[in-house]
Amino acid sequence: MNYPLQALRTFVEVGQRGTVKAAAQALHVTPGAVSQQIRLLEDRLGVVLLTRERLGMRLTDAGASFHAKVSDAFRQIDHAVHALEATKKRMSLTVSTVATFAASWLVPRLGHFKRLHPEVEIRVEATSELVDLHRDRVDVALRHGLGDYPGLDVKPLMAPALIPVASAEFLHTHQAVIRETQDCLNYPLLHDSDRADWPLWLKAHGGVEDARAERGSAFEDDFLLIRAAETGQGLALIPQAYAEDEIAAGRLVQVLDKPWPARFAYYVVTRPGATDRPEVSMFMDWILQEAAR
Repeated sequence: MNYPLQALRTFVEVGQRGTVKAAAQALHVTPGAVSQQIRLLEDRLGVVLLTRERLGMRLTDAGASFHAKVSDAFRQIDHAVHALEATKKRMSLTVSTVATFAASWLVPRLGHFKRLHPEVEIRVEATSELVDLHRDRVDVALRHGLGDYPGLDVKPLMAPALIPVASAEFLHTHQAVIRETQDCLNYPLLHDSDRADWPLWLKAHGGVEDARAERGSAFEDDFLLIRAAETGQGLALIPQAYAEDEIAAGRLVQVLDKPWPARFAYYVVTRPGATDRPEVSMFMDWILQEAAR
């Protein structure tokens, strides 16, 4: 049997407030409408739920037992509705980038974003895989490449400068003397996966072209390249933004003051129309300002 929801709600209000008038005011209806709903419910159930007294309405024994259970049901409904509304109001976004950039640049700065926008929840996915923004549940991707991402909105974020570094232990062990760019060729070189940075850096600083520039171990991720340099495996060209903390902590030493802009840059990539969402727009404005610092 189906029971009228409005009649049940009216019964809960009368039982809670004790008078038809107070229930009518809470429900924004007339006292006559309240009385009609109570009669409808009692007729449907075949049970007297309320009796009229001089000062108002009193629950019968059956009415009191029924009222407790129905009131609890409505409280659960109200709680579910409030929880749903809170979910709709909560703003969140997912950001995808490579692990090194997340650890060295993005994550240390996210506290600033949270202070500005505490209502926005951010999930950071650190992966070397190229996510599909049309398929995966990612709102903003911070990509390292040449900026060619068809069908997506692309904004330049930063073009990192590469600097040559090594560990103090490596320099001491090899009694390294590095005064000019070509001096780096006398020592083991560490590369990223495409082995392009050392040849380009040497050519940019002094026009040095030498087959030795492509020799040495290569690493897929900048984090691995940095760790290899820290453990004394050779000289590495790494982004200056990553190197600053390592140098300040003494884990790395800059061997020459000759920065060079990397061929690849970082870009902020979103689906078309993504910035129509306030949280995405706020994050985009913030990260572009952070990069401009």
